[in-house]
Amino acid sequence: MIAKELKALVTLLPNANVISGELAHRIEHLVYDSRAAQANTLFVCLAGAKVDGHDYVAKAHEQGAVAALVEKDVAAPDGMTIIKVPDTRLAMQSIAPYFFDYPAQKLRMIGVTGTNGKTTTTYLIRHILQTAGYRVGLIGTINSYIGDRVLPVKNTTPDVIDLQSLLRQMADAQMDYVVMEVSSHALALGRVAGCEYDVGVFTNLTQDHLDFHKTLENYRCAKAQLFAMLASQHGKQGSKAAIINLDDPAGQTMIQAVGKVKVLTYGIHQTTDILAQDIDVQAKGASCRVRTPQGDLALQLKITGIFNIYNMMAACGVALAENVPLATLRSALESFRSVAGRFEIVDAVQSFSVIVDYAHTPDGLENILRTVGQFAKGRIISVFGCGGDRDKTKRPIMGKLAAAMSDIVIATSDNPRSEDPVQILKEIEVGIKEGLTTNTYEVIIERREAIKRAISLAQPDDIVIIAGKGHETYQILKDKTIHFDDREVAREWIQEMK
Repeated sequence: MIAKELKALVTLLPNANVISGELAHRIEHLVYDSRAAQANTLFVCLAGAKVDGHDYVAKAHEQGAVAALVEKDVAAPDGMTIIKVPDTRLAMQSIAPYFFDYPAQKLRMIGVTGTNGKTTTTYLIRHILQTAGYRVGLIGTINSYIGDRVLPVKNTTPDVIDLQSLLRQMADAQMDYVVMEVSSHALALGRVAGCEYDVGVFTNLTQDHLDFHKTLENYRCAKAQLFAMLASQHGKQGSKAAIINLDDPAGQTMIQAVGKVKVLTYGIHQTTDILAQDIDVQAKGASCRVRTPQGDLALQLKITGIFNIYNMMAACGVALAENVPLATLRSALESFRSVAGRFEIVDAVQSFSVIVDYAHTPDGLENILRTVGQFAKGRIISVFGCGGDRDKTKRPIMGKLAAAMSDIVIATSDNPRSEDPVQILKEIEVGIKEGLTTNTYEVIIERREAIKRAISLAQPDDIVIIAGKGHETYQILKDKTIHFDDREVAREWIQEMK
């Protein structure tokens, strides 16, 4: 059992002020959700946008918490130690890695950042390393894995306490590697505090999350923090490497941030260390030749699309940095199958194709539509929406792209959250009207009905693209979250239409 003296934890916080109680407590649990408090817990009070942890100090104490870390004045329950700091989030970042005995120091850490491609790239890397005989943990958008054990996730990158706890479990399970998606939010908010990465991967940077970062420059700088960490941290033994997409202009920013760390570049259009040539994209797979510093690879892949060629090269870079033999690398790449909700084909024995994809950014949507356009024999029917409480500026951009690259566009709800779905669709519709040529479009608020309409319109050889939610099995509405899986809904309507 992990346990630390409260006095030792407070020693890590030079600006801490003990408001009440004593420090002679043995802390066995560190939580920021009062509902998770139990005996011998230190409760960290975080002031969120909707919920303030300072309002739940008494509740945490009732459940066994012996101490609370606060940044505001609170009423101290009898017998509870209250420690005040200027910023509880920063304090949490200081004490969480120590509390869990710095697990990242015991694991070889591979971090993947970028707007698109993180999930597929991490799964590719995991598959390569497992094929090479290593024990691998994965932390990602869909699930996290400790070896083959599956764990649910809440954020692309968990908050610092959850992340350090998960890394502790992985270290205890004797994982050799951890491959993780590292979001810009996680980097900007300090969620990866206590992590020292051995390999950093940059996939690409396109418009997303501007509701949070405000400008593309801020977004780019947030991504670059991963590579600055690579350059500045030297607590672990072993080599370090940065794997950078040189076809993306932001790649140069990442190279500058990484300093003297070894860099392996990849791309299609530039002179790079890892270069894909002779690319042939088909509906059910792709082939190419990849030139690497260790030799060439002729590949027949079960994944398709130019975007997946880039993901594959990023994974190649990690494999080369980690000295995986080329024969093992080739075997792993050719046996890898698509990730749930990433260009996932819904096959219910119908005469047309249905593809579900997570594409929720302009670049992601353009990639998926461009790929389909390379092999489509019939019409392309696109169903998509944009999430509420997120970057509004991308809505007309995505509408215009969908209209320009599809034969039929059906705009619908994604996860509207607290916003009015009608207003979101009006903003998308502005772009659709700009992109229209001879094609047509419809606006259907209910996503289930929009999918039904697309399938009812589909004729033999047509391709229906359902974009935006991918692997998600829920839809977030204003007042509730409901079960909703694009793949399930598509299969239901296909069966009903037969």
